[in-house]
Order: sequence, then structure tokens, then C-alpha cells
Amino acid sequence: MHTEEGLDATADLFKVLGSKSRLFLLRLLATEPAGVSALTARSGLSQPLVSQHLRTLRLAGIVTVSRIGREAVYQLADHHIAHVVDDALAHVLEEKPIHEGASDEHH
Repeated sequence: MHTEEGLDATADLFKVLGSKSRLFLLRLLATEPAGVSALTARSGLSQPLVSQHLRTLRLAGIVTVSRIGREAVYQLADHHIAHVVDDALAHVLEEKPIHEGASDEHH
């Protein structure tokens, strides 16, 4: 099957974004860089879970980490990702049209 350039990488990106917890962490990091402790407090997730999600996001190139003293501070690698998440959120929150039985021809 012939596919458009970049579709495989885009599919991989969406797989990483397929976690509600990771999306929430990204939204927090879109407001300001933060360490694991701050993200744990702000997200309500456990510290091991936050660390695991941050590792996944870092390996995918979505966040970067820098050291300030002994603390690791995470930030978005590229703010385009924040726009992707914001656009997806806006899309799902849009009021749905009242076309009962209408089908989408662009599956």
C-alpha cells in the first residue's frame, strides 16, 4: 500500500497521545515547565505513573528534560503538540449536529 510521507510517524504520535493521563500532563506542561513533584501534585497521579508517562513522552520526542540542580524539569519540545491537543479537545467538545442516521462518508 502506498502511503503519504509522514503518516507512519503521525500514527505513532497519536498512539502516544492515546492516554488521557499523558494528554493531561501535556496540557499542564503547555502552561509552564515543571518537575515530577509539581506534575504529581497538579495532576493527582502517583509519582511512579507521572514518571512513566514522562519517559514515554520524552522517548517520543514530545517533551524534553533539563536539570536545574538536582531536579529534572520537563517542558514541551515543540508547542505544535499543544495545538494538536487543543484542536482535538475543541473538536470533541463541539456541539454535535442533529442529523440522526446520517453517515460519515469519509471513514
